[in-house]
Amino acid sequence: MSEYNTVIGLEVHSELNTKTKCFCGCKNEFGSNPNTHTCPVCTAMPGALPVLNRDAVERAILMGLAVGCRINNYSVFERKNYFYPDLSKAYQISQLEYPLCVGGGIEIEVDGKKKFIRLNRIHLEEDAGKLIHSNAGTLVDYNRGGVPLIEIVSEPDMSSAEEAVAYLQKLRSTLLYVGVSDCKMQEGSIRFDVNISVNKDGEPLGTRTELKNLNSFRAVLKAIKYEANRQIEELEAGRAIVQETRRWDDEKGRTYSMRSKEDSQDYRYFPDPDLIPLDVKPEYIDTIRARLPKLAPQRIEEYKSWGLTEQDAKLLTDEREYADFFEAVLKEFNEPKFVCNWITAEVFKKLNAIEDEEKKIPVNPSELASMLKLYKDGEINQAGARKIFDILWEKGGNPVQLVEELGLKQMNDTGALKEILQKIVADNPKAVKELQEGNEKTMAFFVGQAMRATQGKANPKMVADIVKELIK
Repeated sequence: MSEYNTVIGLEVHSELNTKTKCFCGCKNEFGSNPNTHTCPVCTAMPGALPVLNRDAVERAILMGLAVGCRINNYSVFERKNYFYPDLSKAYQISQLEYPLCVGGGIEIEVDGKKKFIRLNRIHLEEDAGKLIHSNAGTLVDYNRGGVPLIEIVSEPDMSSAEEAVAYLQKLRSTLLYVGVSDCKMQEGSIRFDVNISVNKDGEPLGTRTELKNLNSFRAVLKAIKYEANRQIEELEAGRAIVQETRRWDDEKGRTYSMRSKEDSQDYRYFPDPDLIPLDVKPEYIDTIRARLPKLAPQRIEEYKSWGLTEQDAKLLTDEREYADFFEAVLKEFNEPKFVCNWITAEVFKKLNAIEDEEKKIPVNPSELASMLKLYKDGEINQAGARKIFDILWEKGGNPVQLVEELGLKQMNDTGALKEILQKIVADNPKAVKELQEGNEKTMAFFVGQAMRATQGKANPKMVADIVKELIK
């Protein structure tokens, strides 16, 4: 099986967070009662005419610029014809021959190796409605029908499930940086279609299958590995791969055939007669380019100039939320390395414990800055800082008041500490001898004893200094 190559291309559908739909004035809002955000246009009533949403065009261009696409000055909306119950028009307004954005790409890194994944295009289209299946039958909610989305199509440049996941994570991060989509996987505002085939060196590309509407990185990882192995087993058994669309069953951990896979000609694309071609002037593109925020590569270089390592800078910029949070804390407490160390250790530790793929930081940046200042100034020790941080994470609070209420103020009285440590040193001659012989690990024993004697309030650095002085 190892002699086969896996070839992967991805289509990502990301709903744009506009206020209204792509071709009508209905609200673009998730979670409302079924069929309450509909009108004659998005339900295809006879005589209703579409009007293009300018904001959707600008958001699509903004994302295209962020990933290095060339923006076409001339693009055309076409009708993609197919029949399905969630598509009230029996066609979808999309783009094929003349998309809005072409080219560009995203650099990924897997196991320390960098790779550039080329993009074929980003085009603007409308979403379909949603089917709700139950034992009583299938219901249709057209609230989502007509919601603007961009389809981001990669070239088949990925050769492993891990590369595909790295690409999707980087793409989602970029969408969030640019601010054009909320990328909420649980709400379906970002969905992944995977095209996958296998072949041997020197042979033509194999027949591909498509895995539709995966909505988590974990599902993408497992589905690709399963489907690649399935195709290899089919070929090894002398059976041909059928070009088809398949469904991933997460509970059973396998894919199932849904229907034969269509080619573009099967959809009978033709220009939408109700929408004129889109003429995007270069100067208009420049005004949109000026709105691009600082993206991860720019922030990485900036953070490195503040004394952070490249690894730390990359960790902080993986998600825009992390970078924004880091910078918000710095506005109150300008100690980049100190703040970075706390976020990458303590904040990320709590985030990693969250099972949802969408992880949010609940702490107020000003409150964290106040706590870190107390810690840096020696008002509290690390144990005290962690106690306060746990409270800030759960419900928030005023760190200064919490120090007083919980009695966490660090003991910095040299005389009092020396008196306590004299007794500890006298009672532990064996530990003293080990420390005198150069076993530095023994210092942790003395610090622990001092913490126990002071109910966790001793200043660890002062304890170490005093112990060294006493055992000379």
